[in-house]
Amino acid sequence: MTKPVSALEDMLSEMTPVLQKGTYIFCTTDDEDKYSACADKAIAIFAEPEGASLILPVMAAGLMGFDTSAPMRCISLMVNSSLTGVGLTAAVATALADEGIACNVVAAFHHDHVFIPEPDAERALSVLEELSGADQ
Repeated sequence: MTKPVSALEDMLSEMTPVLQKGTYIFCTTDDEDKYSACADKAIAIFAEPEGASLILPVMAAGLMGFDTSAPMRCISLMVNSSLTGVGLTAAVATALADEGIACNVVAAFHHDHVFIPEPDAERALSVLEELSGADQ
């Protein structure tokens, strides 16, 4: 793995946005049995005071009885951004907001993952490619 990038200009030029296959649902539960039944299917879990927040594939979410009316697509930013790098999330969120596209950013250890409402996913990918300079 390459050394993490921390300069904003480098994070943007190297971000290489990739629209992942699959559709996801953000959901929450405070039911321990329901959590146990679906935790291994989650791509992310966050413990909150109200319960566990999970990001599940839409099929798994539906089978578990979660509301699937707000499907999301995931755009992974393939730059190995530093956890202490400043400005990548703000730049991405601002570029998408300027186009009226909602986003939820999950920063993992190696990459950032931008969740976009399914109908806006392709347009969001174009916006992020433009931001990175990949469209030139």
